Amino acid sequence: MPTPTKLFELVHPRWLSLLVIGLCIGYAVTSLTRLPTWGLPLIAAIWMVPGAWFNWGAPRNQIRAPRRWPWSLLPIALWGLYIYLSESFGIVDLAAVFFHLQAGMADHGGISRIWAATGYTLSMAALLLSLTWLVRNDQRWRRGEPFLALVLLASNPLLYGVTQRGAAIVTDDGAWLDRQYVPPVILEAPEEPPNLLLLYLESIERTYADRERFGDAYADLDAIGEHGLVYEGVYQIDNTGWTMAGMIASQCGSPLMPAGLLHDRQFSPLEKVVPGVDCLGDLLSEQGYRLSYLGGASTAFAGKGIFYKDHGFDTVLGREDLQPLLDDPEYVNNWGLYDDSLYDFTLEEMRRLDEQPGPWGVVNLTIAGHAPRGYPAQRCIDRQGEFDGVDILYSVECSAWLARDFLERADAEGLLDNTVVIIASDHLTMRVSEWEQLIQGERDNTFMLLGPGIPVDRQTREASMVDVFPTILEAMGFTIDWHRAGLGVSLLSDEPTLIEEHSMTAINARMREERALQERLWDGLAPEPQTAPEEEQEKQDQVLENPVDATGEEPATVQ
Repeated sequence: MPTPTKLFELVHPRWLSLLVIGLCIGYAVTSLTRLPTWGLPLIAAIWMVPGAWFNWGAPRNQIRAPRRWPWSLLPIALWGLYIYLSESFGIVDLAAVFFHLQAGMADHGGISRIWAATGYTLSMAALLLSLTWLVRNDQRWRRGEPFLALVLLASNPLLYGVTQRGAAIVTDDGAWLDRQYVPPVILEAPEEPPNLLLLYLESIERTYADRERFGDAYADLDAIGEHGLVYEGVYQIDNTGWTMAGMIASQCGSPLMPAGLLHDRQFSPLEKVVPGVDCLGDLLSEQGYRLSYLGGASTAFAGKGIFYKDHGFDTVLGREDLQPLLDDPEYVNNWGLYDDSLYDFTLEEMRRLDEQPGPWGVVNLTIAGHAPRGYPAQRCIDRQGEFDGVDILYSVECSAWLARDFLERADAEGLLDNTVVIIASDHLTMRVSEWEQLIQGERDNTFMLLGPGIPVDRQTREASMVDVFPTILEAMGFTIDWHRAGLGVSLLSDEPTLIEEHSMTAINARMREERALQERLWDGLAPEPQTAPEEEQEKQDQVLENPVDATGEEPATVQ
């Protein structure tokens, strides 16, 4: 019977394998390029044409070979990981991956990404099985497959990033960035130090202010900026592109270069976060400030709680602390509290601190703009109408309006009378519904200041989030050494920033090649060097291949 025979041929492993490989190739191409998703089946169909023409999987002169696993299984799996990260976040940041593995990913809110990862895993398993069947049943593929493995390894950006970081270990001069680092020191404090309110708006970059592309989504933040100082051109350098990295850059004046091999227990949880440098909290606590951090997500995720507790903050509150205090404890999302609830708790904390003598500082981290679609609060839904669950501009508008509403409520209670207010995005957004529009041109972070003594103005500077740290200090009236703190330069001064002097490309290149600044950040986490017996040390000191290797001030004699 011909019909059953034809159906049997269509479901034959040969055609199933070719189809799976073709669909995976189509998905990879459409994910990594700007081709529309409808191009996926077209690419798969194009792939099937040579498969049928050359009879892949069913050669005429079949040569049986012992069963073996293809060389390219691991390279393909690594490419699958890269595509998953690219599809999830838009930009693959290896530093972020390494940091989160070490700092901890407990209580994260990426439930939707878990389901996506499951789908990716199943797809990758089908792809690897299909390729294995093809290699085992077609000697032509068996002969060429090792070369395919080499090509896949050589072309994977994921491995390229790893090898660049590894090259930093043997670089000749790995301390240029560290030499630019200025330890933050307060030389003089104002007679009446102002309070500080620092609002991080998750992923709400200033790029959204372009009304031609994004309409009025950013309008409420523009309205806030009309009463303060707005900076344009605060770009994102490497190692500042995720929440903890953005907060550390703007509070410590340094990119967050993960501990990596400096951490003696590798991927066991970190007990300290950047213990080798002083940050905003350290300096303010020394000046008598009472400091509080409030965030909707868990403080256990990515070491947030550890960072703030170890850097001068008295009160650190996250999901695990605030959710039980909600009128409706079920009013939470995957990550934690919605922003309307978080702002209510933040207002309560400001009232509490303001009732006591002495200056205070409050840091708040929102969540409404979190990729890929955001978490708009119920108050926004009541105001804006139903959320479609996809449009990030809805969530951007929600985040901006809630921030404006919160500031108006705090101002009405007199809590901002002697308070410097900083509004900043923690980092540029990752892949969202408006991704193609966002990457059409240069992107920059939100950064604006309001408060006593701060002019109403709009300025453009080539800067990065490390420049936020010294700018905050000077906006609060503190005098700092050379207008610098960490790698940052106060934008209130005329001093050039690192990007203005050396370009963002040059700074990023240095970060990929150097280790000294990384060692400074994580000073104390590296394993203590073992001291050799005195006699053995004397023998070792006598044999040095190069005078540069000597540790003393006088050059060693070449033996």
